[in-house]
Amino acid sequence: MKRNLAILGSTGSIGTQALEVVSEHPDLFEVYALTANNQVDLLINQARKYMPEVVVIANEQKYPELKEALEDLPIKVWAGSDAIAQVVQSEPIDMVLTAMVGYAGLKPTIAAIKAGKAIALANKETLVVAGELITALAVEHKVPILPVDSEHSAIFQCLAGEWENPVEKILLTASGGPFRTKTMEELAVVTKAQALKHPNWSMGAKITIDSASMMNKGFEMIEAKWLFGVTPEQIQVVVHPQSVIHSMVQFEDGAVIAQLGIPDMKLPISYAFSYPKRLHSKASRLDFTQYATLTFEEPDMERFRNLAFAFDAVRKGGNMPCILNAANEVVVAAFLRDEIGFLQMSDVIEKTMAKATFIPTPTYEDYVATDAEARRMAIENGKLKINNGQLTR
Repeated sequence: MKRNLAILGSTGSIGTQALEVVSEHPDLFEVYALTANNQVDLLINQARKYMPEVVVIANEQKYPELKEALEDLPIKVWAGSDAIAQVVQSEPIDMVLTAMVGYAGLKPTIAAIKAGKAIALANKETLVVAGELITALAVEHKVPILPVDSEHSAIFQCLAGEWENPVEKILLTASGGPFRTKTMEELAVVTKAQALKHPNWSMGAKITIDSASMMNKGFEMIEAKWLFGVTPEQIQVVVHPQSVIHSMVQFEDGAVIAQLGIPDMKLPISYAFSYPKRLHSKASRLDFTQYATLTFEEPDMERFRNLAFAFDAVRKGGNMPCILNAANEVVVAAFLRDEIGFLQMSDVIEKTMAKATFIPTPTYEDYVATDAEARRMAIENGKLKINNGQLTR
């Protein structure tokens, strides 16, 4: 029987690659729902190719265009963030791939978990913002959360068959991004174009900037804490520029198990879709003769302060990681508009974390209020432009 999928963020990097996996295995997967934020033209093309039951565009201004383009097909067309949270609850859906960018992924992920849907998690911000809430809901509703991030998929694969053995340490690998060897003086003048040129991975703009600042690795550390039930002290970030080892697990007997492969997101996507089975892939294989040396370094948390902020936030707990994420989303959007410098992003995040209201045991409503407050503070701290109360894009 085919597995019915809802792909949230189908027009992004993860979403488009997930649809490639579906195309490679049409006997195993069927697309029930597709959602996108703004890219209506691509969403139209995807809808025509995969013929889902429902498509949703988050930007309601794009709804008339989408509706008109698909009116000759028996596809339901919805719009708005509430519609995305509604569609994931549809009875035929077996698994929801959350590949939306940022805080926007939280609400539909909660809705999907409460509806008992398996989660293929590519939206790390969901666990960054509300890890305690999400993991508790998953246990309550007996819902599996299968990681799609390459690093967390690697850790998950290393743990397969080892669930009863205590983990001593998780070794979370990082490429170091495009600015790994740059000095503080050089970082002060780097451009958006430079930051968007990741040496190994092809990703969306937001995650690529997060990789350049190492905030992405900080978020992945927080995500790993919740996914694998470890403390921040049990997670060691290791810079591995070749991006061949995607992460490792060290057990209490000293053994280290690593997962290796080429930088290709379709592997972790297909593994999440098909777990515990592995699907045949046409992707290139790792050729060890092309890698005479694999190197490892300590991350520099003085040059890349965002990684240090992430450790600070998760150790303090409560709503502090939510504050961290909200401030980061604001400054990354501003950096992509050439409105703020690369190092100034960290300055704004630090000020926002220091000033925002701390809540030790937040509810969902507290997370919503925290996100709004932290965004306002980040805008004020960075003296950033707004448009009708929203960040310009």
